[in-house]
Amino acid sequence: MAIKMTVDGNTAVSHIAYAFSDVAAIYPITPSSPMAEVADEWSAQSRMNLFGQTVKIAEMQSEAGAAGAVHGSLAAGALTTTFTASQGLLLMIPNMYKIAGELTPSVFHVSARALAYHALSIFGDHSDVMACRQTGFAMLASNSVQEACDMALVAHLATLKSSVPFLHFFDGFRTSHEIQKIDAPTYDEIATVMPWDKVEEFRARGLNPEHPHQAGTAQNPDIYFQGREAGNKFYLEVPAIVEETMKQVEALTGRKYNLFDYVGAPDADKVIIAMGSGCDVAHEAVNKMVAMGEKVGLIKVHLYRPFSVKHFMAAIPATCKKIAVLDRTKESGSLGEPLYLDVCAALAEEGRADIKVVGGRYGLGSKEFTPTHVKAVFANLDGECKNHFTVGIVDDVTNTSLPVGELFNAAPEGSICCKFYGLGSDGTVGANKNSIKIIGDHTELYAQAYFSYDSKKSGGLTVSHLRFGKTPIQSPYLIDAADFIACHNPAYVTMYDMVSSLKDNGVFLLNCQWGADELDAHLPAAMKQLLAKKNAKMYIINAIELAAKVGMGNRINTIMQAAFFKLADVIPYEQADEYMKAYAKKTYGKKGDAIVQKNWDAIDIAISGLVKVDVPAEWANATTGAEAAKVEGTTKYFDEFVKPVLAQEGDKLPVSALDPRGIVPTGTTKFEKRGIGVKVPMWIPENCIQCGNCALVCPHACIRPIYTVDGTELPEGYVTKKATGK
Repeated sequence: MAIKMTVDGNTAVSHIAYAFSDVAAIYPITPSSPMAEVADEWSAQSRMNLFGQTVKIAEMQSEAGAAGAVHGSLAAGALTTTFTASQGLLLMIPNMYKIAGELTPSVFHVSARALAYHALSIFGDHSDVMACRQTGFAMLASNSVQEACDMALVAHLATLKSSVPFLHFFDGFRTSHEIQKIDAPTYDEIATVMPWDKVEEFRARGLNPEHPHQAGTAQNPDIYFQGREAGNKFYLEVPAIVEETMKQVEALTGRKYNLFDYVGAPDADKVIIAMGSGCDVAHEAVNKMVAMGEKVGLIKVHLYRPFSVKHFMAAIPATCKKIAVLDRTKESGSLGEPLYLDVCAALAEEGRADIKVVGGRYGLGSKEFTPTHVKAVFANLDGECKNHFTVGIVDDVTNTSLPVGELFNAAPEGSICCKFYGLGSDGTVGANKNSIKIIGDHTELYAQAYFSYDSKKSGGLTVSHLRFGKTPIQSPYLIDAADFIACHNPAYVTMYDMVSSLKDNGVFLLNCQWGADELDAHLPAAMKQLLAKKNAKMYIINAIELAAKVGMGNRINTIMQAAFFKLADVIPYEQADEYMKAYAKKTYGKKGDAIVQKNWDAIDIAISGLVKVDVPAEWANATTGAEAAKVEGTTKYFDEFVKPVLAQEGDKLPVSALDPRGIVPTGTTKFEKRGIGVKVPMWIPENCIQCGNCALVCPHACIRPIYTVDGTELPEGYVTKKATGK
């Protein structure tokens, strides 16, 4: 019986990788680290794999060391895996050539991530895995959390059957950190499809002094070429082996996969080809467009290497006239990106010059890709048929970008979308992870959660995106139409546009220390206009005061979680109360009963603090209100570039706004007056011993020690104390 789990993509993959591994050689790198962390935790808890033993976890001192350990462990006859991404994957490439060249079964799990070109990006695209095309690894792509689990299973089974190592990849952050409710096979179920004879065959090949052999020799020009061609038949057999394995997985799970999956109108004349989480976005958009009568379709690539022309051609509808190939990478100077070139080559080999093919780039560095962008790609096929295009940015330099029309909402009816604006380390993300698991584990609803962080992490902005629905959720993009929005920090009202994505009649919850009668003065005019025009149901809560009352300090997360369950009405509040307290016990139990009790008290007190606000009709025409703090002496670069980025409006900056070398001016942080502290410290002269520690630890730089020379003209109210230092 499959296990229902509400987990992120990394954990879903680890569930499978742990089952098949004797050894995991690891080195942490974002966003793959949780795969190794989870495996390490399970090993420490003596969790058994398919072979009735715990996995040996070996943490090395670099990714190159981890890859070397994988190679050595495999050579000794131990089934070995690793988890990596980005530059970490590049450091493994030399060993990958050897592992593939020696036809050694193994699976590398990669949460695909951007590479550092003009700038570092820890976010997702396919730049890293595309650098591995020549290594000889088979490459298998997953598009969602459920698929990450299923394709990991396909990869581990297929590598044993084929002796070809597999690189299983899925989108970093978007899939690796997205939480979904999935069905995962149990280890007992997996054991029924395990090719035990191939496991024994692999172990028998291991280097052993009892039956020695030599590998890794040097070869001269007379025989090296022949040696490279000797492995051809193994690669020729891979597509059939993967296809057969997918059928086994279907029998086990009920989920059907092909090397290339087609969805859409059976008589489609326009087709998109892609791989990764963008496929789910396109699938959702195609479903909506087909329902509207359009003849469009999508081919999802699973087995990217070896590329099977036969299976690819079989997936294309006979009526297809135009194809747009979407790549989530950029190869500067090439004739086109990798998947585009493969599609062109496949069609040329099959003599299908009747199909027009264009290629485009999307989603680099986790840039948003939505159904609106999918619609723009199809519109391009209908119109200009621009080749080598980009979508999702404004390229005003080389004019590659496609125009994007009005918002195209392709999400199925009945899904509930919720957004939460929090402060890094205030507990908002942790509370929302518990909320999604409560709903996922205790209801029949499908659930999805994704957490968007800025680079400041602790103290920076976090935006949590939660979706719930009665049908599977295929929306791997940020919420752009929300039923419920919560702002957990009052400073955000003048910093970010939080209300424009609220649906008409949606709920807006604001944590603040203001009364309902003070909101007119404290909310900016633009926010008041939107709240009135959208007929928003507005509530305020002073979670700061409530948290202090129950001894929670600045941890408002539990109070805001309770308020969410009360207002969003996803499940009956009585049930939510019970589940929240159970999760608080599970989360904080190790810290002692007193901490658990404080969280329970916070849940109990939360609802009493909710205040409904009747949004005045005159707010629709508001012209006055609070404004963001004015900062003097800023530069043009700060005003035109940094300021939009800080306001979460960086998506709107065109290509011309960025330096192609990635060079930026210095000294801009001093202009960031965020005002995020709900309390700030004051200097008490009579208590001061002039140690300077208060200035050292003050997180808001409010206290600054300044020596004032006698005779200096001081501003009114400026307090001094006689200096006692040297």
